[in-house]
Amino acid sequence: MSGSVAKRLFDVLAAGAGLLVLAPLLLAVALWIKLDSTGPALFRQVRIGRHGVPFEIYKFRTMVDRPDGGRRGAGPQLTVGQDPRVTRAGRFLRHYKLDELPQLLNVLEGSMSLVGPRPEVPRYVECYPPAARSAVLSVRPGITDLAAILYKDESAILGQARDPERAYVETILPVKLEYYQRYVRERSFWLDLRIIFRTLAAIVR
Repeated sequence: MSGSVAKRLFDVLAAGAGLLVLAPLLLAVALWIKLDSTGPALFRQVRIGRHGVPFEIYKFRTMVDRPDGGRRGAGPQLTVGQDPRVTRAGRFLRHYKLDELPQLLNVLEGSMSLVGPRPEVPRYVECYPPAARSAVLSVRPGITDLAAILYKDESAILGQARDPERAYVETILPVKLEYYQRYVRERSFWLDLRIIFRTLAAIVR
């Protein structure tokens, strides 16, 4: 069995099991979101996936409904510091990364993997240097990776910047791209397992 087939099989089995086990939690979170603010429980946003193909990523909604004016808003697509658009439930969900759980559906449908470079919105993929773009988009994007662990508190970091979007594009994104390309070069089943366990440890810390 090739590495890519084994990875896909692991993704499907783990995501399917995760959705079954976490079903009560997912339903409880969805109900909390609906009670906490008006709008749908799920938020969808266009991201760029493998081979540059756009797809809709699923998240639990953590902001007031349609905070960017829709999925194709032209403004900065970052959440910075104590963003007033974030709901009360949303702050808790973001802190413990529970808002990312619906991406298990993305994994099942094949647009994402459990582990891989985090998918970006088109606006920031346009900032990728050609070589980095070619490497990063050669694999399925993931729910988690080493850069996601490193920048677990990215919103707070950007909240200290005078120009958050410029800080993201010029300071944080280049570091992320280095981690993404390193993952593409070194990816393996055992690396994926280590990243998953490190992610869980970082969340509960």
